[in-house]
Amino acid sequence: MSDKNSFLVFSGTNSRYLAEKICASLGCPLGNLVVTKFSDGEFGVSFEESIRGRDVFLVQSTFPNSDNLMELLLMIDAAKRASARNIIAVVPYFGWARQDRKDKPRVSIGAKLVADLLSVAGIDRLITMDLHADQIQGFFDVPVDHLYASGVILPYLQSLRLKDMVIASPDVGGSKRANTYAKYFGCPLVLCNKTRARANVVASMQIIGDVKDKNVVIIDDMVDTAGTITKAADIMKQAGAKTVRACASHCVMSGPASERVQNSALEEIVFTDSIPYTKRCDKVKQLTIADMFAETIRRVEDNESISSQYLV
Repeated sequence: MSDKNSFLVFSGTNSRYLAEKICASLGCPLGNLVVTKFSDGEFGVSFEESIRGRDVFLVQSTFPNSDNLMELLLMIDAAKRASARNIIAVVPYFGWARQDRKDKPRVSIGAKLVADLLSVAGIDRLITMDLHADQIQGFFDVPVDHLYASGVILPYLQSLRLKDMVIASPDVGGSKRANTYAKYFGCPLVLCNKTRARANVVASMQIIGDVKDKNVVIIDDMVDTAGTITKAADIMKQAGAKTVRACASHCVMSGPASERVQNSALEEIVFTDSIPYTKRCDKVKQLTIADMFAETIRRVEDNESISSQYLV
């Protein structure tokens, strides 16, 4: 492996829990970075050790609120001004990714704006996981290492040894992702066709496929208010499913999500720890992605291929 002195790992405030696990996996200390807050809510960052000529990996998911994104931008700027050799943003959860196109007139494309902000701030590379839309990689003019949560979710599902398993997608848009899981397990794919009344509100839903006496696993990239996934679980249970569980990459779980999951037909809902989850819900389980990101950092430093990490 590369000399551990050739790179340093730093973390933003709210992703420190993950950065510490990544550093433990790499066998290196977490770099010393200080965030100074002012009484009006403004803040600044400073590296408390020399990073001149070093590769710096900045771990920070950009989940709400927007302070996490601003903190990352300031970290990148500080690293550039401190003469870092390469600045690699490690963003397990890439926020604003749902705004990836103009789906109606006169709207912003937030994903492109965030990509531009990171590029202008000065990143040389991005390491992220399960973007809401794959084409967001093309919004960047720097290399993007796009990891998949399937690397930790598939082994977990295998450990359950479920019989009569069916993979389901909560909407038609996620069918490609769910189909990848179905092919891996060699089991049927079921789709949910939903219509939305407005953002975060599902109007109606129909199941396409057979779930009777099956153990259903719903696959998604993120769960926000949990309206779609809990409605899908309840409908599948009514249609005769034996058990229904869900797996999603990013644990957004905002507003009434935890209560909805707790009161739903779901056996459990499995996430990665790309976003911290602090609320109480007995059905939520988080799998760590620290080892996967640590191995990617090691391979980037050693100029090795990362594609061999992908299970699917």
